[in-house]
Amino acid sequence: MSPPLVIKNGTVVNEDGMFKADVLVKNGVIVEVSANIIPLPDMELIDASDRLVIPGGIDPHTHMQMPYMGEVTKDDFLKGTEAAVAGGTTMIIDFCCPDHRNGESLMSGYNRWRGWADPKVCCDYGLSVAITQWRPETAEQMALITSPEYGVNSFKFYMAYEGTLMVRDDEMYRAMQECAKLRALARVHCENGAVIKEKEIDLLAKGVTGPEGHTQSRPEEIEAEATNRACVLAAQANCPLYVVHVMTKGAAAAISHHRAQGSIVFGEPIAAGLALDGSHYYDDDWLHAARYVMSPPLSRDPTTPELLMKLLAAGELHLTGTDNCTYDCRQKSLGKGNFTKIPNGINGVEDRMSVVWEKGVHSGIIDPMRYVSITSATAAKIFNIYPKKGRIAVGSDADIVIFNPNAIRTISADTHHHNLDFNIFEGIQCHGVAEITISS
Repeated sequence: MSPPLVIKNGTVVNEDGMFKADVLVKNGVIVEVSANIIPLPDMELIDASDRLVIPGGIDPHTHMQMPYMGEVTKDDFLKGTEAAVAGGTTMIIDFCCPDHRNGESLMSGYNRWRGWADPKVCCDYGLSVAITQWRPETAEQMALITSPEYGVNSFKFYMAYEGTLMVRDDEMYRAMQECAKLRALARVHCENGAVIKEKEIDLLAKGVTGPEGHTQSRPEEIEAEATNRACVLAAQANCPLYVVHVMTKGAAAAISHHRAQGSIVFGEPIAAGLALDGSHYYDDDWLHAARYVMSPPLSRDPTTPELLMKLLAAGELHLTGTDNCTYDCRQKSLGKGNFTKIPNGINGVEDRMSVVWEKGVHSGIIDPMRYVSITSATAAKIFNIYPKKGRIAVGSDADIVIFNPNAIRTISADTHHHNLDFNIFEGIQCHGVAEITISS
C-alpha cells in the first residue's frame, strides 16, 4: 500500500471551474481538496506550483494488440498503456472485435481480449464490443455481456471494411434496437463500405496504386452520407449514438442536424484530425504517405482541423479520442503496389493530451475547463464512470495529471513510448506537457 500523497500549490481544473487548492490522496482515492493541507511526515509530497492539477485523460478509442489483415497492431496492451500514461492518459476504452465469420461469439471474443489485456495494462481500461454480423443468438449474447458481471455498456458497428468487419444496415438496425432495450450505446464507424469497394476497384484498374488512392476511394461525402444514415437508423431504433473519429465538416454537420432534431448523438474527433490534413497522402515519399493511411482518411481541406476544434468549443462535437491503431513501416509497406493492402491505422494515445492543448487552448479556441471536458469528463459521463473518473473531487479515483501549461516539447519517434518506428505528429511543437501522471 502506497503512502498518502499531497499535491500542493497547484490549480485544480475541472470541466466546471478552476481554483487554487491542495489535493490529498489515500489508497488511490481523493479524500480532500482544499486550501493549505498540511503534509504529515509519512506523506509523499508533490509541489505543483505554476502547474494545473487535472483529471487523467480518458481515451475512448484505441485498438491495442488488434489482429487485422493478417497483422497485429504494434502497440500491445503493455506498450500502448505505457504510452498513454506517459502522455497523461489514465484510462483507455479499447475495441474487442470477435471473429464472427469464423464462428467466435461475443463472449468468446470478450474473454480473448480480457486475456490479452488483464496481465499487461498499466492503467484502467474498458471494452466496447464490435458486432460485425447478426445471428439468432446475438441478442442473448448482448444481454449477457452487458450484465454487471461483465460490465460492457457500448457496442461498435463498422459501416466499412466490406467482407470483414462491415455490417449491413438491417443488421445494425436490429442490433441498435437491442442496444435501446439494454440501455447500451451504439458506436459507429461511418463510411459507405459498398461505394468504397467499387471505387477501390475502379482506381486500381486505372493504375492508381499509391496511398493517394486511399483518400480518393473515400471522398468526404462518403463519411457525411454514412453519418447521416447512422443517425437516422439510431433515431428509428430509439438508440443513443456515438460517432467515432469524426474527420470531416460534412460528418460534423450531419451530427449537428440530428441533434437539433432531438436525437442523442455524440461526436468524437481524434487528435490526428485536429492537427493534420490529407495533404500527406500526396507526399512524394511513398512510405511517408502510407504512414497516414487510416479510415476515414484525414480531410484534404486544410481548414477542417481548426473547424473541428471550434465545434468542440461550441459543444457541437463532444470529446476527443485517437483511434490509436499502430502499424510499423514494415507493415505499411505490405501495401506497395496496392493501396488497399496498406494496414489502416495511426498513433495518438501518447500525444493526444498535448496536441489537444496546443490546437485548442494554446491557440485560444478553448479554455482549460473545456479542455478537461473534451479529454476526460465527457467520456466519463458517456461511459457511466463519472465522477469516479474525469473529476478532481473527494471520492474520485486518484487519476491525476500534473500539467505544465508553460512547458514546450517537440513530438518525435525518438522519444515516444510507442512500439513504433515513426510518429505521425513528428516535429510538432506543443505548448503544454503532462509532467507527472498518477494512475490509481
